[in-house]
Amino acid sequence: MSETPVPGFSTLAVHAGAKPDPATGARATPIYQTTSFVFDDVDHAASLFGLQAFGNIYTRITNPTTAVLEERVAALEGGTAALGVASGHAAEFLTFHALLTPGDEFVASTKLYGGSINQFNHSYKNFGWTPKWADPDDLSAFEAAISPRTKAIFIESIANPGGVIVDIEAIAKIAKRARVPLIVDNTLASPYLLKPIDYGADIVVHSATKFLGGHGNSLGGVVVDGGTFDWLADKRYPMLSEPRPEYNGMVLGETFGNFAFAIALRVLGLRDLGPALSPFNAFMILTGVETLPLRMQKHSDNALAIAEHLSNHPAVKWVSYPGLPGDRYHQLAKKYCPKGAGAVFTFGLTGGYDAGLALVKNLKLFSHLANVGDTRSLVIHPASTTHKQLSDAQKVTAGAGPDVVRVSIGIEDAADLIADLDQALAAS
Repeated sequence: MSETPVPGFSTLAVHAGAKPDPATGARATPIYQTTSFVFDDVDHAASLFGLQAFGNIYTRITNPTTAVLEERVAALEGGTAALGVASGHAAEFLTFHALLTPGDEFVASTKLYGGSINQFNHSYKNFGWTPKWADPDDLSAFEAAISPRTKAIFIESIANPGGVIVDIEAIAKIAKRARVPLIVDNTLASPYLLKPIDYGADIVVHSATKFLGGHGNSLGGVVVDGGTFDWLADKRYPMLSEPRPEYNGMVLGETFGNFAFAIALRVLGLRDLGPALSPFNAFMILTGVETLPLRMQKHSDNALAIAEHLSNHPAVKWVSYPGLPGDRYHQLAKKYCPKGAGAVFTFGLTGGYDAGLALVKNLKLFSHLANVGDTRSLVIHPASTTHKQLSDAQKVTAGAGPDVVRVSIGIEDAADLIADLDQALAAS
């Protein structure tokens, strides 16, 4: 008997996790805008609270609309389960909360979104968690940063703001030798361009606010459990390997197997810390995911055309976009992102800091705001905005030096975007 073929990416983007509503027949996933859910009887309630059965108790923990989004993103990333939360920052925080205890360390790429750098360097101090920084261009730096207290490695697949492609497979090998999970922020690539789990990642996080939702209208985050890490190999991850007093001594790693991490995030992190995704935002992001493959291809095609144009413009000193054949990350882009190198890239102006500010001021079609992943084209000068809290040295290390302009290319006509850039560069 022949096996049922695995649906293609576009089919999963539309259908995974969803079915017509059994009560009404509604084809679109309904917004279950409710705080809580009625139990069948006292035994049903007890089984839900004791983790003996799956079901809905309270929207802070589970919700049917959010559940469809979780299942869909897990399917697209090739993971075993996922958790939807209030934002990308919440996704990162809950992930580390499940892995780290006071005094623990994690190794993080120096090429990250400025907000993540700030979160790691400052907010995490309150929990006794310490980042050790490593340059993804120097793999030996990751090896050198690992200590007996290291509990994870964190990287971005395509780094924000520079659009740098990171060698996930090589860093995954380092993580496996150190017996720690590799966490990959896949926000800029999305699973359409790149699936980190295929290259050895154990956990994938997203700011679903960006390309998954795609329309700049809803905040959200997602954590995907790759189902690949052995949480019971030793006692380094007590939330998964030791009896949990909240659940009568249950060992989550034993009970839930290859989706235990996602369960731990839900019942030990989201339950108590509370950064829940609203059902309405889950619905909006879910709707965006349906067009993800169409949008990501258009984003990438437009970005390449515009990067090529800027690389030949006299007012532009340099362009950092891995889709360009001469870019230092082009070979990695061909390996990891053969369909396109994404929508986000940076370039530097010959006039430096002041020219960057002037360009942003003179653009008309591009929107000046602190976001990426919108259908609309966006622009920002990171050194004066998103990375302003960093030192000058940290800005340069993160790819946000004084001359840097970051763009997130939308799905408009590329010719119109090029014309807007040309007039703004002339005016600057």
